Amino acid sequence: MELLQVAEVVSREKGIERDEVLNAMEQAIQKAGRAKYGHENDIRAEIDRKTGEVKLQRWLQVADPIENEFTQISVKAAKKTKPDAQVGDYIVDDLPPIEMGRIAAQTAKQVIVQKVREAERHRQFEEFKDRMGEVVSGIVKRVEYGNITIDLGRAEAMLRRDESLPREHFKNGDRVRAYICDVREEQRGPQIFLSRTHPLFMAKLFTQEVPEIYDGVIEIKAVARDPGSRAKIAVVSNDSSIDPVGACVGMRGSRVQAVVGELQGEKIDIIPWSSDPATFVVNALAPAEVAKVVLDEENNRMDVVVPDEQLSLAIGRRGQNVRLASMLTGWDIDILTEKEESDRRQQELSTRTALFTEALAVDDVIAHLLVTEGFTKVEQIADTPVDELAEIEGFDAEVAGELQERARNWLAENAAKLEAQRKEIGVADEVVSLEGLTGEMAVKLGEKGVKTLDDVADLASDELREIVGPDELTESKANEIIMAARAHWFSEAEAPQS
Repeated sequence: MELLQVAEVVSREKGIERDEVLNAMEQAIQKAGRAKYGHENDIRAEIDRKTGEVKLQRWLQVADPIENEFTQISVKAAKKTKPDAQVGDYIVDDLPPIEMGRIAAQTAKQVIVQKVREAERHRQFEEFKDRMGEVVSGIVKRVEYGNITIDLGRAEAMLRRDESLPREHFKNGDRVRAYICDVREEQRGPQIFLSRTHPLFMAKLFTQEVPEIYDGVIEIKAVARDPGSRAKIAVVSNDSSIDPVGACVGMRGSRVQAVVGELQGEKIDIIPWSSDPATFVVNALAPAEVAKVVLDEENNRMDVVVPDEQLSLAIGRRGQNVRLASMLTGWDIDILTEKEESDRRQQELSTRTALFTEALAVDDVIAHLLVTEGFTKVEQIADTPVDELAEIEGFDAEVAGELQERARNWLAENAAKLEAQRKEIGVADEVVSLEGLTGEMAVKLGEKGVKTLDDVADLASDELREIVGPDELTESKANEIIMAARAHWFSEAEAPQS
């Protein structure tokens, strides 16, 4: 019964199953048995789970022919012990209990300790792998080169220096709260990695401080952090009678101050979330006031116009405010003053007016009218139905038809000119045939030495966009063109070898 009592104590202390401890003991006795009777023999040990009695047995498999005389027995010899023995059966011989010497006992102890440690590590991994994303509390055990080992009670975790807040120092015995960001099963045991800089750490702290978030009445939609300095959190209420921002701030700021205190004074902007991207960006740029927003959905970019005196506030110190707003909303944000936006608009107006004046051989008034109606390219005029063009103030069907004819003629002439340029530079026909790549783009590529499919295939998407012009291609379209250029690599690789 002594073995069972020891197993019970170890099981309780280490927090692992009693059966796992007994299995470790069985393996230790088995190892000692093999050391006595020969490692080549199939020696097995079994501890009775009720009485604690130890059985040591030698197992022999009935085989014909015999390949290993230490672990196999012939059918004829087996039938002396077991008359109905067949190939594949086992003959089990009981062996006398072994008296363990000092060395054998030490070996057995090492096996038990090793197996118990392995079981403990596996238990820790199983417990913590499902706790990723939780906030846990522990005691600082040791600090080495800024990396902190934290005792969580039933396991140890690591808080790396780069996952701690700036200017944050802990010493042995300090209590620390952190977010479980990763759990890995490694050779030396489960590795639990904590973070105090992770955006979701702040979200979890708000969940603990604000009952409405915990109950699901208020939802955290997005979080952006500059750890230790400033953060923005977007919230929305599923109950129209509850103000999400007010609930997160709390009475006299008690709730938000509790989170700020935990994050070493990190300033937190609580922002109402909106399904409308423009409204959401305007909210995210608070406390700056926004005059106008221009969306470019294709490139996921947004131009935000602010009054001149609000520029520094919108950008923030070292660009912090606009950077956090961009992280929070998922949009690339360009901040412009009203004067800069006016100058840019005037520049675009002049450029497009000049383009239409030259391409369509019209005066500034007509070109200006087309720009005002939202036309930016000659192709748009060529593709727009005549009756739609005729609806422009000052135009009729005859003027519209003439403009469209001129637009198509200019495009044809331009295409012929670009084709001649492309051939002169030496850009391959296969490059022009790539879907989404125009003749003008092909010429620009040729001028930069990109002339074959392989040349295009070797480009990165940002390189391709830089050559043809960032406004001409979105990143996803650039990737599609590059992958189309690489297609022949895979077809060649799959071709049967002759």
